[in-house]
Amino acid sequence: MFSTFRLLPTATATAILVALVGCVSTPTATNTESTASPVAAGSPAATSGHSGNHGGKPGININTAILSELDKLEAKLGIPALSNKIQASRPYGKVEELVSKNVITQAQFDQIKDLVTIQDIVLTGEAKDVDYMTKLGLMKGHLFVAKELLDQGKADQAEPHIGHPVEEIYADVEDQLNERKIPEFKTTLIKLQDLVKAGAKDPAQLNTEFTVSMTAVDGAIAALPDAQRKDPKFVLQVINGLLDTANSEYGAAVAGGKISAIIEYQDSRGFVMYAEMLYKDIAAQVAKTNPEIDKLIVANMTELKANWPTAIAPAAPVKTTEQVTQLVKTIESDSQKVGKPAS
Repeated sequence: MFSTFRLLPTATATAILVALVGCVSTPTATNTESTASPVAAGSPAATSGHSGNHGGKPGININTAILSELDKLEAKLGIPALSNKIQASRPYGKVEELVSKNVITQAQFDQIKDLVTIQDIVLTGEAKDVDYMTKLGLMKGHLFVAKELLDQGKADQAEPHIGHPVEEIYADVEDQLNERKIPEFKTTLIKLQDLVKAGAKDPAQLNTEFTVSMTAVDGAIAALPDAQRKDPKFVLQVINGLLDTANSEYGAAVAGGKISAIIEYQDSRGFVMYAEMLYKDIAAQVAKTNPEIDKLIVANMTELKANWPTAIAPAAPVKTTEQVTQLVKTIESDSQKVGKPAS
């Protein structure tokens, strides 16, 4: 999203699911109300609520969703900067106010009405843990691509990606960080951001602060039990959340057959990079129990990653948004088979 709007604060989805008025079911496999283990294909967008509508689970809360979450709606409708317009017109008393506030037309609303809600939920059990790790994974994805750009001397392009974790995602995961008694590291992220804003003039200091910030995020992830972080079924849910978000960001990046929103292109690259890293950590376990599924996931992940050859966007998209979506869906579908006996 455009960095100017990224500065707008967002609320975290922590309230108990309220009255059923205006309720729409939109899912992300990790946004559940129960303690039951969510389906592996989940988009925890959950990471901040990224969601789609495939199974009676809550949708994208237009009052609280962060911009990368709202990008899913932007990508679906193909309206540039729609995420910013939705955020700027908050609060909404009902989802239909997207139309009455002239954010979108009635015809456009009809296309997304099953994807949106004004209700918040409380995540519990494994769903909450997936949500937590996916949010932190988004932070890491932003930082990864920022470091690539910094290493290329492009501090101006790196700045929004350094800013997203602190300006957008931290607020969305802060309640969970507090619940898990994680030492505050927002000031650490701000210090790094200030260095980049100032032009990243001292490479040694920049590298030090970058390492400190990344270590802080890794430390927050490490609050989850080691066994859980090594469990393929759990990690695949996180991977799918990251890929789901990457897919929506890429959809918002491409318009008219061109990459028109460079920041979204770079966001999606960072998320795919981290998703691939996570899969490498569990690949041996998956290959042991489901060797054919492992081969499929590795092949499709490799093909997917080829869409982002560098942090600098290519002159023309390598793959269409439809091709990227299909690869993401295929990986999610295959991941649901992990742990199941071969047919």
